[in-house]
Amino acid sequence: MTDYLNVGKIVNTQGIKGEVRVISQTDFADERYKVGNTLYLFQDKKPMMPLTIKSHRKHKNFDILSFDNHPWINDVEHYRDGILKVAMTDLTELPANEFYYHEIIGANVFEEDGTHLGTIKEILSPGANDVWVIQQPAKNQKDILIPYIESVVLSVDAANQKVVVEIPEGLID
Repeated sequence: MTDYLNVGKIVNTQGIKGEVRVISQTDFADERYKVGNTLYLFQDKKPMMPLTIKSHRKHKNFDILSFDNHPWINDVEHYRDGILKVAMTDLTELPANEFYYHEIIGANVFEEDGTHLGTIKEILSPGANDVWVIQQPAKNQKDILIPYIESVVLSVDAANQKVVVEIPEGLID
């Protein structure tokens, strides 16, 4: 069985010529939305549907897509709130020291001295750099937020789910 990763969510239609507005959840929008690529639409209680990209453009904070054989608004209206995904088998090899989110979510985070801080439960992308949300082992402890910058994240071993960090003074209360 093939696994899939989220690429974006269809939030609305755009115009009358079969275009949809997508809020992207990928760092590789130009690659994922390349004309001719296939994405998979997932909707509640409906079978997964492959869609081939006919066109892609940016408009404000949205990616505007159209699909082969969907020339009118009526063809795509019912896709609203659907999630577009890419097959794991379609992922490309990343350069050294880069990784996909799914490769590090769940990784154990340690300080240099070996102290276990917790596991990465989420990655936020607020702007200049990503922020990793680390869930601490004890239930009553707050999550730790660390910026993904070279001075804080010292090493990432995605294959072994291990991250080593140097926490700056005052980052953890």
